[in-house]
Amino acid sequence: MTPLATRVATAAVLVPCVIAALFLLPARGWAVATLGVLLVAAHEWAGLAGFAGARRLMFVAVVFAVGAALLYAAWPGLADGWPGGILVAVCGVATLFWLAVALPWTIRRWATRSPAVLALSGLVVLAGAWVALVELQSRSPWLVLAAMAIVWVADTAAYFAGRAFGRRKLAPLVSPGKTWEGVWGGLAAVAVYAVALVPLARSAGYGGPVGPAAIVAWTAIAVALAMLSVVGDLFESWQKRVAGVKDSGSLLPGHGGVLDRIDALVAAMPPAALAAYWFLGG
Repeated sequence: MTPLATRVATAAVLVPCVIAALFLLPARGWAVATLGVLLVAAHEWAGLAGFAGARRLMFVAVVFAVGAALLYAAWPGLADGWPGGILVAVCGVATLFWLAVALPWTIRRWATRSPAVLALSGLVVLAGAWVALVELQSRSPWLVLAAMAIVWVADTAAYFAGRAFGRRKLAPLVSPGKTWEGVWGGLAAVAVYAVALVPLARSAGYGGPVGPAAIVAWTAIAVALAMLSVVGDLFESWQKRVAGVKDSGSLLPGHGGVLDRIDALVAAMPPAALAAYWFLGG
């Protein structure tokens, strides 16, 4: 089977399973299922961090313990999403990490191998993405897809814009294939996508006036999420370069590891969940 055929076959199995889980599982079931995926991603992160043997298993165990503690604390009301304090704390710290730590880390190409720094970074990144996905799904599976689509639209448009117009490299020492022209093309496509979603604002739970100010604000949020998704993509690419590997894992034939598929999503989901909490009602 050719590499392309392998990628297509894996996606043909994976995508329906994810969609089915997203729409058929209740919030608690979705939380437990995605916690399982989180542990796989934690195992891959530990590999990128250079953890082996007992240290690798210990990191996965810590991630599981944090996830289990959060579930225990929120379980009675989890069908309606996380308590506000948990959501704001976990997703807030994750969002700050992407803005204040991951961005300069990637720009400066910081090649740290500190176990403590890498372990804490992985915990913040993975916990933030998981809490965000559970929160969004508890509101509506469609909200998860709408948020994820921001990343997919940005990535797809950036690919085609980069191929057609790409001249200036975005970060040649981190991800040589990305160009500034691709980034601008992706952001422009996300702005169009955001405006196209405006008629659905009421059905998504937005109760304020849907005027020019609200449309501009929503479009700005969508573009900001797309920009963060680029940071997530570059950050994982840099971690792989420092680790000297091409992929984070080999679980998904033709695609690499779980982190390779969700690198952009993990950066965009925490602020997306915070935006939903603040603008659609806590």
